[in-house]
Amino acid sequence: MAKKPVKYSVVDAFTDSAFKGNPAAVCLLEEDRDDQWMQALAAEFNLSETCYLTRLNGSDHSPSLTSTPRFSLRWFTPVAEVELCGHATLAAAYTLFMSGLIDSDVIEFSTLSGILTASKVVDHVKAANGSHLKNGEAQDNYFIELNFPADPSSEFNSAEVSFISNALGGAPVVEIMRTVADNLLVVLPSGKTVADLLPQFDAIEKCPGTGVIVTGVAPPESGFDFISRFFCPKFGISEDAVTGSAHCGLAPYWCKKLGKCDVVAYQASPRGGTLNIRLDEKNQRVLLRGKAVTVMEGTVLV
Repeated sequence: MAKKPVKYSVVDAFTDSAFKGNPAAVCLLEEDRDDQWMQALAAEFNLSETCYLTRLNGSDHSPSLTSTPRFSLRWFTPVAEVELCGHATLAAAYTLFMSGLIDSDVIEFSTLSGILTASKVVDHVKAANGSHLKNGEAQDNYFIELNFPADPSSEFNSAEVSFISNALGGAPVVEIMRTVADNLLVVLPSGKTVADLLPQFDAIEKCPGTGVIVTGVAPPESGFDFISRFFCPKFGISEDAVTGSAHCGLAPYWCKKLGKCDVVAYQASPRGGTLNIRLDEKNQRVLLRGKAVTVMEGTVLV
């Protein structure tokens, strides 16, 4: 029997303008598809992430009934499935909120990282000024808040500091940490140093860990607390545009350094993106707030 066509959207996440932030393909599945097909389609889209949503039916997939809509959510880079992705989760939630398929301000996602939630949170500034949308702008009177697990880090004692510095174009390294999720967190003297560094992707691929998060404190006049970039060539992503999961490691580090639990972050990729973050230290959760814009819709025929 022929498979049903699959509707998809391409959504720019962690931005309120089209062609900025981080794009993700969001596919809503009405029937099972095998892993090989999902990986092949992710390679076809060739975005940093393609995600797949399947609606779950209450008690069939959950030990207790809930009125909150729940979806299975899986994430694929062009070369592999991953355990956590922030921007594609934001894109998936935005797609569902805008679709009319759900009547709720909260969505639960069943994922390889457990149950994750996405909630609508009022943007009080935008709401007070009124919302006047143009094409290519976000539904801007609310943020979407993702509730993710924190990814704490510990000191990384390595003889490879010089190699890592050279992989980052010779950038001076202040400190190197390693997160539980096995990313290197490399601290540089300033946010400007982060923005200006020239990555050597072949060398970064040989660095320890899964990916390399590079970060520095933001200039006081910038309106941000810290700046970062994320490189993950081992998973087919030379430089990711805006990375929610990386901020699960950045938030515990910077909140401790800065002595506060609410921070604003900027990811200084060529596309750029902004994240509003709250660290729930007691429960070891990171709340990531962002906006999104749908730039493309279509149908997968095979």
